[in-house]
Amino acid sequence: HSDLYLRAVKLFIPVQVVHNASIISAVGASGMQVYRFGETVSIPFFTAKWRPYSFYDKIKANRKMNLHTLVLLDIKVKEPTEESLAKGKPVYMPPRYMLVETAAEQLLEAEGAKGEKAYSGETKCMAIARVGAETQQIVAGTLEEMRKVDVGGPLHSMVICAGELHPIEEEMFNFYRKKCNSFSLYFRYHLS
Repeated sequence: HSDLYLRAVKLFIPVQVVHNASIISAVGASGMQVYRFGETVSIPFFTAKWRPYSFYDKIKANRKMNLHTLVLLDIKVKEPTEESLAKGKPVYMPPRYMLVETAAEQLLEAEGAKGEKAYSGETKCMAIARVGAETQQIVAGTLEEMRKVDVGGPLHSMVICAGELHPIEEEMFNFYRKKCNSFSLYFRYHLS
């Protein structure tokens, strides 16, 4: 996008940027302070042959600096099957969207394999689904609890919380931990 912007400006073409909604900015709905986020990571679907743990060191570095980590979960859309690629005629698999439960399993597997104590099953995390939509869900708990959390359909993301939370962050974490999983639910309950 920056390349396109610069090329237009060099040709004296007026440019106006219209910002899109993004989980990068919407993660503030979690109650975690956005300036306390470190590097964002992505977790791909593991396969029998491919289990990359490249996200692990970034989470470890963020937690060492007492920063939260926004975890983006894999989306598989219009992915061809390996067999169809071998035949030279792509056949596409149905879309798949990683759920928080899968991400939690893979995070725990990575910790087990690396064993560097970047996080544990007791690490505070947040499951975030469909941020900004009326069906938005935010649930707080431990990484171990995230293995069983159900926040409905996609799109899901996660926050791995910093080791120490600001008092307001702690209050928001506890708010979302008490099964009042969305602001819309809170307002319907308290303001109607």
